[in-house]
Amino acid sequence: MKLIATLFFSLFALLTFAQKNTSLEKPKVDERIEILSIVFRLADSEEYRSERFKLYSDKIQGFYSPFKNHELIQFIKNLRQKNGVGYDAVMSMAVYLDNDLNPIVKFTDEIPDKRWGKDNAYEFTKLLKQFYKDSNSKQFFESNQQLYAEASKRFLPVYEHLDLNWYTKFYGKEPDEKFVIINGLGNGGGNYGPSITLPSGKREVYAIMGTWKTDSLGMADFTINNYFPTLLHEFNHSFINHLLDKNPKPFKNSGEKIFKTLAKEMQSQAYATWETMLNEALVRAAVIKYMKDHKFNEQEIEEETNEQLNRGFVWIEELVAELEKYDHQRNQYPTLESYMPKLINAYQTYGKNIDIYVKQLDEKRPKVISINEFKNNDQTVDASLKSITINFDRPLLGKGRSINGIDKSTFPNFKSITYTEDKKSIIIEWDLEGNKNYEFVLTGLAFKSPKGISMNDYKISFKTK
Repeated sequence: MKLIATLFFSLFALLTFAQKNTSLEKPKVDERIEILSIVFRLADSEEYRSERFKLYSDKIQGFYSPFKNHELIQFIKNLRQKNGVGYDAVMSMAVYLDNDLNPIVKFTDEIPDKRWGKDNAYEFTKLLKQFYKDSNSKQFFESNQQLYAEASKRFLPVYEHLDLNWYTKFYGKEPDEKFVIINGLGNGGGNYGPSITLPSGKREVYAIMGTWKTDSLGMADFTINNYFPTLLHEFNHSFINHLLDKNPKPFKNSGEKIFKTLAKEMQSQAYATWETMLNEALVRAAVIKYMKDHKFNEQEIEEETNEQLNRGFVWIEELVAELEKYDHQRNQYPTLESYMPKLINAYQTYGKNIDIYVKQLDEKRPKVISINEFKNNDQTVDASLKSITINFDRPLLGKGRSINGIDKSTFPNFKSITYTEDKKSIIIEWDLEGNKNYEFVLTGLAFKSPKGISMNDYKISFKTK
């Protein structure tokens, strides 16, 4: 899974498609998803503690707070500490349970996710059923049916923009899956794309969409520009993840080399392994391919490409080009799975060139070159100084600002932050105290080049006299 996508699409570029020849139900809230997110919230799992949909998270808190010390919650805490169960492993478990919270298929050490392990997975389901009974969760879900119905109704415009036929055409798979869109109301910005093969052989493919935006009344607000890109992203996972799972060995050397170079960037996004990183890269490249195939304008495609570069997928342009090569040779390669040997070769090249890609991106990044009033790390700054000017080596995009504090006690009292007319500098106005250490970090969230390439984090430290 996956944290919030930052794509922005013009409404004129979006097309509404009939869901022909596919099995796609309308979006809905699923009790299995909700109860899993609730119990992991109670276990203080950071990724499931969001209060962005506060109207709903307050209901959870009010109803379930007496059960924070339940045996299940302690079990989860131990399991997280020992095995790292969290994020997509939680949602994978949810779709492997039926409506009575019994396993749909037999668990193994790999199913529903290797982070669980067979014995832990069975123990969890036993404790989960007991928790559901002890907490009278049936009452909680019944009391929120109206809220669930309204939330899913609000998601319909996003659902109606998804061209599901593109997936079957691009991946070369007949639409024999059942596609399911779930509104995960307790998931905050977390979005996931698990899938399951049922005992009948039928496969269910999920896009579990978090809820991170609300309107003035506090109700879920599923705007197209905020949610459609994520829906597009999550369905790609269900077509892609199993490809690497079938045969990871040929990707291992190149994947490990790339991950070693970019571990910091990947781990900051909860991508803890080279396998997860490669799946994410292919999903993100597929999103760009979708945009190209649906005639999004060049600026939108460039913005999305640069966003992926900023996230550390520095080989994304080469990977998109490889997907286009595949799409131009469909007579020879009818499915993406049949093209995997070519992707193995491509990744060997990416691994060899990873340092070059990093260097090329770094050359495009804006950089701080000076501070007019003092040098960084100066220990004798005048406390009466009311503003500073920070200079960059090139003009910036000039929209917004992104400054993080390291510690509340050392964060300056900012009054305003403005760009100079040429956008090559920012002016910070503040009030300082004497004999005090200060530090803050300029980040790339807003400090970008006009084409959207982020600067690397830049820490500014000083002490007043």
